[in-house]
Amino acid sequence: MSLTQYVYFAISSVGTTADEITQLLGVEPDEVTVRGSLSTSPHIIPFCHVWKVVCREAGLPVDEQIDQVIGRLRPHMEALTDLTTRLGPESAILQVNRWFNLHDEQPPGSPEDTNLLGWHPDRAALDFLAATGADLDVGEYDMTCSDD
Repeated sequence: MSLTQYVYFAISSVGTTADEITQLLGVEPDEVTVRGSLSTSPHIIPFCHVWKVVCREAGLPVDEQIDQVIGRLRPHMEALTDLTTRLGPESAILQVNRWFNLHDEQPPGSPEDTNLLGWHPDRAALDFLAATGADLDVGEYDMTCSDD
């Protein structure tokens, strides 16, 4: 079974841009997204700004990817908790995405996947989520081809 996975921490805001979030936190994001409103007249008004710190390192278990993301942010906890408190509930998320059988190159039971299947958030990760008010969202997708 093949497994592709990555983790990110994101801050979303309607009124605070990703550049402003970067200035407030002193941390450069790995990715930035600006989602436009559905109205395009007279011009597109940003609906949501998203600032992300991402770990896409292949071969790392999810808990180690989480540790890497949180490790980058931990030195900035005071600014981070101030910002997420100011932005309010649902402004921060720790996202885990996993796709099983996305690529069929590896045979079932491949040693590369054995250590990637199980994971758990440790006390430090849970404390980080509590301090920032972030949600934990896990998406796991079985991409096995179906004969149906």
